[in-house]
Amino acid sequence: MKHAALCCALVMVLSAGVCLAATPVPEVPAKGMVTMVDIGAKACVPCKMMAPILEELEKEYQGKAAVLFIDVWEHREQGARFGLKLIPTQIFYDKAGKETYRHEGFMDKAAISEKLDALLAQ
Repeated sequence: MKHAALCCALVMVLSAGVCLAATPVPEVPAKGMVTMVDIGAKACVPCKMMAPILEELEKEYQGKAAVLFIDVWEHREQGARFGLKLIPTQIFYDKAGKETYRHEGFMDKAAISEKLDALLAQ
């Protein structure tokens, strides 16, 4: 009986590990699309403040621009890949995949929309 309980506990722990696995890193920049990637962490305060903004922008720009998020606490190698100095950092790319603008710290919805709209107008 003890063995069965131990096996069930082990299965539950392993299952929880699968649920807590890191989210995959999105392709940045998105092919053929204007892209804004916010690189931060789900637990940092300014990053938490940006989360609902990113969700809104993702819906508003669906099919027009890619709005992406990478958690550098889950994917530490991404900090070096993007040359980060602090989080959050927002990086904007044109349709050709060229970086056009970089912002460090909290960025409000209006400022992000302004950059995305300017890139979409090119």
